[in-house]
Amino acid sequence: MPESTCRADPRARADRATKWAVCLPPALFLIVFFLLPSLIMVAASFRQPGEFGGLAPLLVDGRPQLTLETYRFFAGDLIYAEIFLRSFAVAGASTLLCLLLAYPLALLIARSPRKRRDLLVLLVILPFASNFLIRVYAWIMLLGPAGLLYSPVAVIVGMVYVHLPFMILPLYTNLEKHDPALLEAAQDLGAGAWTRFWRITFPLSLPGIWSGAALVFIPVLGMFAVPELLGGTGDLLVGNLIKEQFLDNRDWPLGSTLSILLTIAVLALAAFAARAGRLRGRAS
Repeated sequence: MPESTCRADPRARADRATKWAVCLPPALFLIVFFLLPSLIMVAASFRQPGEFGGLAPLLVDGRPQLTLETYRFFAGDLIYAEIFLRSFAVAGASTLLCLLLAYPLALLIARSPRKRRDLLVLLVILPFASNFLIRVYAWIMLLGPAGLLYSPVAVIVGMVYVHLPFMILPLYTNLEKHDPALLEAAQDLGAGAWTRFWRITFPLSLPGIWSGAALVFIPVLGMFAVPELLGGTGDLLVGNLIKEQFLDNRDWPLGSTLSILLTIAVLALAAFAARAGRLRGRAS
């Protein structure tokens, strides 16, 4: 059909208008709450710290005062790389433990009678009804007498507890969509319970695993409340480091640089998870 005809087609114009109406609100949300703050942080990372904290004046004698000093400082001090690696290790361990704990529970919910599913899902999200800090302080009372408080174990326990529902819900959403006829057919062909799970259920649930892993791994990387309350000051993570630069040291350029580098790492991981999910979806 000629292009001029498509432009004149009222149905095509209505479809384009509908797409714009659907896409515009989330696009504006991302621009206002993600893109603009990120651009501000990028700009602040090239500024110099002010004499009394914050940012130094951008223009001095009409010349812009921009520098790469914070990036050189980050690259020249291995302690920052160590903190980043430690944060990734804590996030990876927390994500793996969340997956191991969430998968059986999500499978149980997905295969429960429909009348019980809503109740079980409600129990999963019930902790959100109480304040986040109250739940973390409860773990202080539990881990303190056991001698685990202010240790890496306490930090991972707190991270897993806080983020476990974010792994369960995507997995449950994925698992409940599986066609039970596939498992029945495999059973008729002689496949055992483990074979049916490993060859059918697990591969089909990979998109849910990737989604849950992203929802757990990314927030854990930037979390600073749990490490501060349960881990003390012994094992600094990148979230605590950024908080210290902005609130305690008042070194906004270095804090912005650390935030930008963390954002780049998070976006790379999110892109990897999305890519893996799409490839798996095409394969299935």
